[in-house]
Amino acid sequence: MRSTIEINSYIEPLKSSLARHTLYEKIKTLEDLQVFLQVHVYAVWDFMSLLKALQSKLTCTTSPWFASPNPEVRYLINEIVLAEESDLTHDGKRLSHFEMYVEAMKKSNASTETLEKFLDTVKATDIFSAIKSSELHPNIKEFLTFTFEVIANGKSHEIASAFTFGREDLIPGMFTEMLKEFKATFQEADLSELVYYFERHIELDADEHGPMAFEMISILCGEDPVKWAETAKTAKESLEKRIKLWDAIEEMIQQQ
Repeated sequence: MRSTIEINSYIEPLKSSLARHTLYEKIKTLEDLQVFLQVHVYAVWDFMSLLKALQSKLTCTTSPWFASPNPEVRYLINEIVLAEESDLTHDGKRLSHFEMYVEAMKKSNASTETLEKFLDTVKATDIFSAIKSSELHPNIKEFLTFTFEVIANGKSHEIASAFTFGREDLIPGMFTEMLKEFKATFQEADLSELVYYFERHIELDADEHGPMAFEMISILCGEDPVKWAETAKTAKESLEKRIKLWDAIEEMIQQQ
């Protein structure tokens, strides 16, 4: 494999499985949606961690400052960071997309207690100890462990692969339509910020961040067949972990 087009073709069966996952038809009530949010938020958070790992690898984030080797890659990652870490909310504030998601969770009456406890443990210990000691579903632990192992491994093209291929593509569009239906049905929760979050992701990913991320991978891999093979492997594993995350949410919805 020597292009992002070939990798997309390689992982298409997994993308189709994700798009057709039976989870979507299980989200019928506000309580079901809240379960989804309480798990999916970990994917929103570790996405930000992948992003900042890339920025650390591809730009200079220390002082004294020295120019990083590739100005084009430097530009691409900094442009993505700008929006993901300090975007405009629907009411004109500046927040990261993770903070926007957490605020949307609270407005929809989804609990953030488990998330906050987990993040406190990360701050007090380290990410791998926090994952291991948490009471999260095993599939959530596996999902997070994979992400932070890719980061710890330190290969820029693999981190970029998890960031680019292993994240939402068709999913935001599906949930935007679902949330609009819920917004009209469940008056006891404010879903407007959640709808905005998914709409914003669709806008950025389709028009800006998606093409930029693919270009970044092409530059990082260049003509190196080993890097392209590792990028494809990480893309495949990222989607496999995402499907297992969806399995966990479906299981938790059925148990409640």
